[in-house]
Amino acid sequence: MRRMIACLSLVLLLSACGGDHEASPGGSQGASSDRFEARAREVAERWQGSADDHAWRRGFVALEVLNPHGWNHVGRIPAWVNASSHNGAWRLAAQLPADPPGDADVRWPDGEVSRVPLISAASAYAGFSKPADLVEEECPARRCRPLRVTGVKLGKVPLETSRGTIQVPAWKFTVEGVEQKKIHVAVDPSAVTARPERIQGGVEEVMAFDLVAGKPEELLLRYGFGACDTVHGPRAYETDQLVVVDMDEEDSSSGKACPAILHTATTTVTLARPLGDRLVLDSGTGLPVLRGLDRH
Repeated sequence: MRRMIACLSLVLLLSACGGDHEASPGGSQGASSDRFEARAREVAERWQGSADDHAWRRGFVALEVLNPHGWNHVGRIPAWVNASSHNGAWRLAAQLPADPPGDADVRWPDGEVSRVPLISAASAYAGFSKPADLVEEECPARRCRPLRVTGVKLGKVPLETSRGTIQVPAWKFTVEGVEQKKIHVAVDPSAVTARPERIQGGVEEVMAFDLVAGKPEELLLRYGFGACDTVHGPRAYETDQLVVVDMDEEDSSSGKACPAILHTATTTVTLARPLGDRLVLDSGTGLPVLRGLDRH
């Protein structure tokens, strides 16, 4: 598939991405319809009815980091706050509840309600008050000062999951001299299932999708391709519960140097019937394609 991805780096370099190549395990370059259908059938059979499938549809799979060491972004976070937090310059100036508050309800967009265990405020504080794994330098005197926690309340924050965006319980810590609240999701990590892993060696073919207004049988796909790639597709393989989509990028550089740049574009694919509640899977990774073209 996209062999040029292996040539990408953090800086823009010129590299020769040509040469002979074969289809990767995550798809096929210039693949025939028969080979695509075989691959798509394999992806569909691997996913359908699996533990990943069940968790994605009925479980609690977070699509973002549960606690990214962030704040409630109301206004600008002062630089000294970020530096102090990175260095673990936390101080307790209040008594934090040491016992978990008990299970809480989480309501899903379809109306279903799940009960999830919560962690205590003290446990949350212990989790975020440690210094970062990589601290380049100790707190500079002019950029760091103690972050004194003076109180905490249990509230809710939005969280994106495989079943849609939900409101989850979260501890909101008050920090002296800081307008924003320090947020820590209160859901016990044991209640959250990790995102599924891509098929070994698989390369992402379709980055995101969306529906097309007024055309229920069409999907709008966003995909990536290299500067010297010839794009084929899109293609779709359908079952009653899944749609497997694919874009085919064939290296046409003929051994010439190509800019190591990943371009993105959109295209549409027509299904045999409207998508409905079927999942969309990427043929390269074997993972669900998320709705929303502004992703990545």
